[in-house]
Amino acid sequence: MKVDTLIIGAGSAGLSALREVRRCTDDFLLINDGHWGTTCAAVGCMPSKALIEVANAFHRRHDFGSFGIRGADGLDIDIPAALAHVRALRDGFVKGPESVPGDLGKRALSGRAQLVAPDTVEVDGQRITARAIILAPGSRPIVPAPWQDFGTPILTSDTLFEQTDLPRRIAVIGLGAIGVELAQALARLGLEVAGFDAAETLAGIDDPKVLESFRALLEAEFPVHLGAEAKLEEAGGAIRVTAGDASFMADAVLAAMGRKPNIDGLGLEVLGVELDAQGLPQIDPETLRIGDSPVFLAGDANRYRALLHEAADEGHIAGRLSALDAQPHSYCRRTALSITFCSPQVARVGQKLSDLPQDTLIGAVDFARQGRARIMAKAAGILRLYADPADGRLLGAEMCAPSAEHMAHLLALAIERGLSVPQILAMPFYHPVLEEGLRSALREIARQLPDTGASDLSCCEAIGHDALD
Repeated sequence: MKVDTLIIGAGSAGLSALREVRRCTDDFLLINDGHWGTTCAAVGCMPSKALIEVANAFHRRHDFGSFGIRGADGLDIDIPAALAHVRALRDGFVKGPESVPGDLGKRALSGRAQLVAPDTVEVDGQRITARAIILAPGSRPIVPAPWQDFGTPILTSDTLFEQTDLPRRIAVIGLGAIGVELAQALARLGLEVAGFDAAETLAGIDDPKVLESFRALLEAEFPVHLGAEAKLEEAGGAIRVTAGDASFMADAVLAAMGRKPNIDGLGLEVLGVELDAQGLPQIDPETLRIGDSPVFLAGDANRYRALLHEAADEGHIAGRLSALDAQPHSYCRRTALSITFCSPQVARVGQKLSDLPQDTLIGAVDFARQGRARIMAKAAGILRLYADPADGRLLGAEMCAPSAEHMAHLLALAIERGLSVPQILAMPFYHPVLEEGLRSALREIARQLPDTGASDLSCCEAIGHDALD
């Protein structure tokens, strides 16, 4: 069998590539191994955020007393009903991706594909040759082999949302974005939770000041143990988790130690390029092409930026460039943006502090004193901005702050457009909003920049009263 373009994987990257390929040709085949539904819709972004919303709503009862609302002590949560609510939403989200094979008919094929040559794959004994091949096989949660012997008490983000109920004690091992989100949500549902990570960071935070602030806030909700590898052992029907001097008896363990690219048996070795220790080739993020071959690697599997919007961009790039064939072309990637949906939310935009020169200008705001945050009973967290000392151009930001998702997008737009701190300050800031905290951080940087004598409103200083600034 021969087709013009092969797409392997029907996740976010694969479906994005499909959209672009269909603009140029109907001679394509989409091959998918397993469930026809994206990681985001089925087990990732969407069900996790649904669970987080339920947990945050229940946790909000702790603020009722200060609002003059009585009776919060009488509230309880029906966890099986909450999980059923999450699954109902999830089932609606996956309907679109699940409809793809029916819509495509013979141009969709279920099966496991393996490269046998740079232009050929084999699926269930059938060989298919193509002018261009887009690999978007996705990823899966990492579970150490010895842990698999514990059976069903070992949960992952792929299995958590299938549970009809949850045990009372859960250890979360791995406190990156996924682990932090789910650990806090489970704790806010009223479960006994302990978090562990061998690294000395949380949610991938790079800025030490942001990490310090966030760790204190998280530890107020459940124990956090960093800097030691977690070990598991059976203990009378439970699982004892130890890490350094810390110990926790768990009824279940949520493994959240990252995701592994689904490249096992994919046949990347036939492409004649060097593979790293994980079996992955080096790719140019602006083309996603593997060496000089007609093969592209997009989405979570290439480990460049394992986020849905990045996977969609990469599918777009691979789909477009596969249609262009050998014509030289590349795409400029968007400003880096990541958000962890904990409370307060953690977000990073643009360049990391650790990658910037020592003379980088920094502006910060503590949301514990910010007016709008205090009104919302969410007065906690910190935002840090980084700017070029030569021209005041905004370079990056990191924060743990209430509604950070909105400020992060505003900052991403500013960085994408190459705006300077004075140019951002010249824009309007309504009152009272959380973004006034962002303005305070911008003003701190502005005071470190040379006075250009400009008469615009970017030099408008704070009034000096919390209720007005």
